[in-house]
Amino acid sequence: MSFDIDVGYASECGPRQDNEDFAGARKAAPHEEEKGFIAAIADGVSMGGEGRMAAQTSVRSVVEDYFGAPPTWDTSVVLDRIISAQNSWLATHNRRHNGAAMSTLTALALRGQTWTVAHVGDTRAYLVRDGECRRLTQDHALDHPDLKSQLTRAMGQDDAIRVDYLQDELHLGDVFVLASDGVHGKVPHSQMLNLLGQGTAQEASDAIAQAALAAGTQDNATVLVVRVLGLARSRLEDAIVRSRQLPVPPRLKVGDELDGHVVTALVADTGVHLLYQVRHVQTKALRALKTLHPSRANDPQERAMLAHEAWLGTRVNERGSAGFVALHEVQDASAFYLLFDWHTGQTLEQHLTARHDAFGLPVADVVAWALAATRAIGKLHRLGVVHRDIKPGNLHLGDDGQLRLLDLGVAISGNEPEEQRSLHAGTPSYMNPELWDDEPVDAQTDLFALGVTLYQLLTGHLPFGDIEPYQKLRYRRPPKPPSRLRPDVPIWLDHIVLKAVAFEKKQRFETAEELELALQRGASRPLSAQSPTPLLARDPTLMWKVAFAVSALFNALLVYWLLFLPR
Repeated sequence: MSFDIDVGYASECGPRQDNEDFAGARKAAPHEEEKGFIAAIADGVSMGGEGRMAAQTSVRSVVEDYFGAPPTWDTSVVLDRIISAQNSWLATHNRRHNGAAMSTLTALALRGQTWTVAHVGDTRAYLVRDGECRRLTQDHALDHPDLKSQLTRAMGQDDAIRVDYLQDELHLGDVFVLASDGVHGKVPHSQMLNLLGQGTAQEASDAIAQAALAAGTQDNATVLVVRVLGLARSRLEDAIVRSRQLPVPPRLKVGDELDGHVVTALVADTGVHLLYQVRHVQTKALRALKTLHPSRANDPQERAMLAHEAWLGTRVNERGSAGFVALHEVQDASAFYLLFDWHTGQTLEQHLTARHDAFGLPVADVVAWALAATRAIGKLHRLGVVHRDIKPGNLHLGDDGQLRLLDLGVAISGNEPEEQRSLHAGTPSYMNPELWDDEPVDAQTDLFALGVTLYQLLTGHLPFGDIEPYQKLRYRRPPKPPSRLRPDVPIWLDHIVLKAVAFEKKQRFETAEELELALQRGASRPLSAQSPTPLLARDPTLMWKVAFAVSALFNALLVYWLLFLPR
């Protein structure tokens, strides 16, 4: 469902001569729809006569400048920059003109599936959900019957401004109300809740403003109503907000229940994550539940990385889950975890381990699995995502015959946390040699790892042996063609595998589509054999090593001649 809202606005002067309240709202244009929606309300301070100007400029600065900020900025950061700049302008204006251009300000931003409120003064924001009206803001005013109009915080009051921020998950059907003190001082929550049920958002706004006038308000009465009719696509920021706010579940035992799912087995414990098999109480469907280990529950980096994995799972699902394990979005989750489909079957690593002879798995099966894996990897690359840990243990063959790519936990998308981007992730034996020189990962990182995987599935051996971190010298010797280890491997497949794991980057496949096409063509249009990479290219320091050895030998002979040979 697309992002959709219904907005209503009403402002009545009341018994006052001038209306110093001001409100505004704006929805993103189609080309910037990821920024969502912004609304704001302000109440000008009466003294000095410039309250309306302060209210107008404060609201307009928020509503108009909000969409000019970089899309990568967090919503609270955008609002803080805008509000601080507007406050500085008002404070400077007041010093120069000896005026009192001050106002309250309450802003509401909706992005993706998250709402954010920024608040200064005594205008208010309410959230109506499931028949309950919740007040989101606290008044910045003196708590005294005769001084309630005396603000302790206001726009333009001081050079620096302290803004209250509140952020949470957005639900379908949420209703937000922004109101000036002329409304919330006279219309109680219960009456406001009843009036919000009257027709459209505009009709509800009119009804609430008229109710404030009928109750005898002595101030301007302004109200802005926002109804959420449709949610936008989940953003990474939404997942990060949930990861910060929800607790990590304690270590679960078989029989424990979490949000309608009963634990049936502990599948894996890596020390960082726990993976459980769970069964839905009502549908009896099996699921896989992934969460952080309790020892990592307070690690913000691990939380952010798991949130990134959840966001990637959502993006992949939007393009169809073929080749991947579908992620379920849990509504009203009580804890921070990921919920996936459960598929019976085994990983290709388990299949390889179960085979007792010296050879690998059947050639025809390996080619079919390689095609499926290449399509899944290609889908990731078209989304701008690099998996970074392709290996037999992350390729799962279900009992339904479908091959699925597992574990997006260390994948990078350009939006991941900085710590995840700098992490030297992956399994060393499957990593391309240039990664050990700290070159950035790219699509070829996954394709090289898939080539190593194919070699292992065909022969039962790794092309360069078991590699420990930074053992780049292992790549000096080119691997034997798979057909040398297993005669039934066709030559055309030899050429594909060796091209995928070539030492020089320019000799490898550039895209997943190129590798898929080569596998599809097979023997009908085979690739030419790779020319061997010169030894100096594999080890550029070899010449210096040889020169050093010759020099050392010459010096040793010279010393021997000087000391022992007759003159």
